[in-house]
This record gives sequence, structure tokens and C-alpha cells, in this order.
Amino acid sequence: MISKNIKSKIMVFLKLRNHQVWDSLNEILNNIDTSVLVKKHLELSDYKINGYWDDQDEYYEEIILPRTLEARLISSSVGIANNKRFLQMRFSLSTYNEKTSRGDSFGELLLIYNEDLEFIDENWDLDINSPFIEVKRA
Repeated sequence: MISKNIKSKIMVFLKLRNHQVWDSLNEILNNIDTSVLVKKHLELSDYKINGYWDDQDEYYEEIILPRTLEARLISSSVGIANNKRFLQMRFSLSTYNEKTSRGDSFGELLLIYNEDLEFIDENWDLDINSPFIEVKRA
């Protein structure tokens, strides 16, 4: 027999699982052209990242991204911190390789926006050894 406490936890889970917030998130994402958000973000920085630490704790003064890059939305989430709501979108970054006739991935970009779709933060995860990006060490 399932205890009353476990039943109430299951009910809360089921209510959240079927909550309207998920429909709202889908509606928001369907109405946002996420590729335009990425393109505008990259254009503002002239396709450059100033100051990047890789996962080996190597510092790079500047990274220049290819202007032909393609960004594909791979995940999204809504968060709440200190009563402030935000939207996170993670993109796979790739560029077309003429030699192989396919897109070659060279990293990911996480963009964070507030509830008014104003930019808050970014997080890059790049393959520094990719032939598609230009790196300048400090």
C-alpha cells in the first residue's frame, strides 16, 4: 500500500508534468526565431569572443568564429531565481564543410534572456582545435 505522503508527492509530480507552463514554453519557442537571436548576438560582437577559457584552463585572448556558422537549437529551459524568470537556449554550432558535404560541429552556445527577451548572459563551449575557428592566445 502506498503511503499518503508518497501519493501526494506523485500527485504534485503529475500536476507539474501536465502543467500549463510546458505549453507556454512551447508556444514561446515556436514564436521566437531563435536563429535570428543567435545571428543578432554574433553580429553585435562581430563574430568574435574576447577572453575565453577552455576546459584545460588555457586562456585565449580572442576567438573569431566563421560567419558561415549555423546554429541549431538543441535544448531550452525556463528558470526562476530570486523571483526573476529567464529563458535559456542551447545551440549547436557548426559550419558547412565543402570537402565532406556536411556540417561540422565546433561547439555550443548557451544564451540566457530575461522574460522580456533582453540578453542576460552567454556561455561558450568550443572545440579550440577546430579548423573552422581562429584563435589568438594571450
